[in-house]
Amino acid sequence: MARLYLSPSELHARMMQDLKLPLAYRSGPVPAWQRRLRPKLRELVGAWPAKRAPLKVRSFWKREHPLGRIEKIAFQAEPYSDALAYVCLPRDVKPPYTWFVCLQGHSTGMHNSIAVDREDESKPIEVQGDRDFGLGCMKRGIAALCIEQRSFGLRREQVQERKAQHGCHDATMHALMLGRTLIGERVFDVDRGLDYLETRGDVNWKKVGVMGNSGGGTISVFAAALLPRLKFCMPSCYFCTFRGSIMSIGHCMDNYIPSLLLHAEMPDVMGLFAPKPVVVVAGLTDEIFPIKEVRSAFRDLKRIYKAAGAERHCHLAIGPEGHRFYAELAWPKMLQELKSH
Repeated sequence: MARLYLSPSELHARMMQDLKLPLAYRSGPVPAWQRRLRPKLRELVGAWPAKRAPLKVRSFWKREHPLGRIEKIAFQAEPYSDALAYVCLPRDVKPPYTWFVCLQGHSTGMHNSIAVDREDESKPIEVQGDRDFGLGCMKRGIAALCIEQRSFGLRREQVQERKAQHGCHDATMHALMLGRTLIGERVFDVDRGLDYLETRGDVNWKKVGVMGNSGGGTISVFAAALLPRLKFCMPSCYFCTFRGSIMSIGHCMDNYIPSLLLHAEMPDVMGLFAPKPVVVVAGLTDEIFPIKEVRSAFRDLKRIYKAAGAERHCHLAIGPEGHRFYAELAWPKMLQELKSH
């Protein structure tokens, strides 16, 4: 009897073998290729508001910290969607500052970036895996805007009567029905965060970057690809191949963009950032973004950067453990780039 193919993934795996990826980088001038891929990526991440709403910035508190000063704010990303963030300014550094937008992944939220309890922000906590991004920036003389991503932390679903068990599920599915993606909405929040930085007057716009781990790494990659005001990128535990990660291993639904894999792979998305500096961070034993696929994707990314004349600005930092950030391995590479630029 002929074998029955009953698992949907068997069909999808076979379909992926035949993909041509017409917008993937092959050869030739990188800027010309980027001009073809970027508009398609922008289309696929979904619609953004036609008109930007006023930011309506509100401040909740300001506190001194051994590393500097921290303020909790909110700004209006779009009507009926407010973003929360911590503004972290390093001690003994004169403005204009180098800034990084910092993004947590699937976790209890942005409070990890400054190592405080989510419900009682006066209470310090221990943060595992170097995920205290805001403090890590301040320690290195860098200012940080730590944004709470949609569906995470204090922006988790709290109104809908019956909620899916996984916090991103409903937001992702609703966005798709409305011609959007949750990735696109989160990138838009980063762009609005940059709008907020425009109002401050203490930003060195030649040195503005984005970083994050896991779901924060996801948005770091797509924000870098789509937002020209970003000059540096440090995605952690996300950069890989689509085929070897989100298409072959169970992942949260917020990782997916309809039809993207009909056009390009993840190295191509990250390649839209070339020739600007990128430090890719990965875990040797990360089970959901396998290191073999990370290395394969990085080779393709390095080829794009080489063609752009910027191979020396494309870095890979591999930590010895799993799905976490590796500050002591990644930051030296990024600090060297910041210094040389």
